[in-house]
Amino acid sequence: MLLTLIILIGGLLLILVGANILIDGASAIAKRLNVSALVIGLTIVAFGTSAPELTISIVSALNGGAEIALGNVVGSNLFNTLIITGCVAILSPIFVSKGTLSKEIPLCILGSLVLFFLANDQLIDQDSMNNLSRIDGLIFLCFFCIFLGYTFSMAKNGSSKIEEIKIPNMALWRSLIYILAGLIGLVYGGQLFVDSASDLARSLGVKESIIGLTLVAGGTSLPELATSLVAAIKKKPEMAVGNVIGSNLFNIFLVLGCSASISPMPVKGITNVDLGMLVLSSTLLFIVSFFYRKRTITRPEGILLVACYLGYTVFLISQV
Repeated sequence: MLLTLIILIGGLLLILVGANILIDGASAIAKRLNVSALVIGLTIVAFGTSAPELTISIVSALNGGAEIALGNVVGSNLFNTLIITGCVAILSPIFVSKGTLSKEIPLCILGSLVLFFLANDQLIDQDSMNNLSRIDGLIFLCFFCIFLGYTFSMAKNGSSKIEEIKIPNMALWRSLIYILAGLIGLVYGGQLFVDSASDLARSLGVKESIIGLTLVAGGTSLPELATSLVAAIKKKPEMAVGNVIGSNLFNIFLVLGCSASISPMPVKGITNVDLGMLVLSSTLLFIVSFFYRKRTITRPEGILLVACYLGYTVFLISQV
């Protein structure tokens, strides 16, 4: 089991390093082509932060591991909303902008509801099997295009704060090597991570979905956690909510959209309790932002968010 855990951690590190150098290489080439920093930030960099979830979900779906793929997305979004936002709020109060409260958080709730209904085919036809089909995947990708268009519009109008991006200067040959190495790291690391996570689940006698909801989800959310905690330490905690909402929407619309479009995903192991918790977490974020302290999430609300995640984790463990 120790060797399996080491391989799992090694696979995760390969994914994280691969995503980082892929972003650097792709950003450098985009800069050479005179693509604006804004476009690079909204496309390449945003895609890079979701690359771990995307890689693991696609590899899992292709290997028939739909439980890990779907559990990864649901678990990552729960971790982002409850743990990351909660920990940042404990460190420093988070001011939620009016646009985030009125548009982006409701869009996140909508995305969670869409996933809940598309994953519940049996609500309409009891003889059918719960499944995310290729059509469902295309629906998610359509939502992703709408979200991306909205983000570009907000950024160009100056009503959305986009962090300054440091784009490296490097030779073309070096950029191409970075991109190639990043892709290799993502693919190979993803294969190692998925295989070891499946082996770990079998050796522990637990469902792969629970491994996906907890261990895999926490691992792939490390970049968002690090970014948000650094933002809080630098007294820019408002960036945390933007990171969380953006990552959640990318995970549902892009990651599940790509995964289901490539290979239909049977919904096994992920229950309506998990999907309902996903909807509840986004709704709870809206409630604590809207009803308390003039759009500011403070330490008591942060503790509440973290406590909800811990309670959910205890529930999962009790089901083993």
